[in-house]
Amino acid sequence: MANLFDLSGRVAVVIGATSGLGRAIAIGLAEHGAHVVPTGRRRAQVEEVCSAVRAGVVATADVTNLVSLEELRDEVVSWHGRVDILVNAAGCTLKKPAVEISQTEWSDVFDTNLNGALRACQVFYEPLKQSGRGRVINIASLGSFLAFKDVAAYTASKTALLSLTRSLACEWARDGILVNAIVPGVFPTELNKALIMGTERGREMLMRTPMGRFGRAEELVGAAVLLASDGAGFITGQAIAVDGGYLASGVNS
Repeated sequence: MANLFDLSGRVAVVIGATSGLGRAIAIGLAEHGAHVVPTGRRRAQVEEVCSAVRAGVVATADVTNLVSLEELRDEVVSWHGRVDILVNAAGCTLKKPAVEISQTEWSDVFDTNLNGALRACQVFYEPLKQSGRGRVINIASLGSFLAFKDVAAYTASKTALLSLTRSLACEWARDGILVNAIVPGVFPTELNKALIMGTERGREMLMRTPMGRFGRAEELVGAAVLLASDGAGFITGQAIAVDGGYLASGVNS
């Protein structure tokens, strides 16, 4: 049974791996045997996480820039000869009442959270297909299912990302590519910690989480390893919540 979750010899590209949840997933996949190529926009942070996983390829990439993704793919294939796993963890948020959001702000959030994931999937489609056991793991959100005050652009983009996950799962199943999503609960990261640490918003989130605490980034690794492995051989189009019970919760007191 242990062999089901062994990623030895597989090549994983983790986009958005320079901090937070993406970094934890990159390190976790490497610890389970994968050759991991972590990437993001910031060179110094890319070099740091590449050192942590002993990556053979050190390259930056920006999900809003198609050419940078194509260059990343070509470099990974040139070095490793294959791509088996793609993790789309790049993301951004915007806290602002919906009535005040400009068209540019709305478009920018979607261009990273939704369009960026689509670009990456399109760019890596061929090597994932050639792998014969390709895996795409998108990082969705509680906002894919629920509304949160003053982050309409973020939640709308993450809802769309979950829909894209299901659509690609259906289209690519016959190509041997399984497409799933992880739905993190409340995890303090660079992206959101100012909104939730020591705030009324954060206290309400804790109240709605049956386990009564925030998540730790390394607690996403198990779900990522499952979805990247042979253990997920008949799982596609799904969203696995790692949320301390948040989505299951009704009244907690």
